[in-house]
Amino acid sequence: MKRLLVFVSIFLILLTGCAPGYTVRLSTPGPNPMVNQPDASGRIAGAGEGLWHGIISPVTLVMSFFDPNVHIYEVHNSGSAYDIGFLIGLLILLAVISLFLRLRR
Repeated sequence: MKRLLVFVSIFLILLTGCAPGYTVRLSTPGPNPMVNQPDASGRIAGAGEGLWHGIISPVTLVMSFFDPNVHIYEVHNSGSAYDIGFLIGLLILLAVISLFLRLRR
């Protein structure tokens, strides 16, 4: 019951944190026109880079607050392979954090 209350509280805080005049849409993101399009140096991010970007996503999130040129997700990617790598990277990060927290007890 306590976890449900925490979840609902966080959800409500996120909803009320939207800027005034912003309409909250509960839908999936739109298409990425940059999929399979190389960046300025001619590279397309694949599964390996997606994996790395998923692992370092908390660091890049903090960096993006201070530098508008830093983003969490690479738009010049290979599509599903990058997405899967990114999600696996996030799962690895969460597993390492969870393991670390359990070992501290």
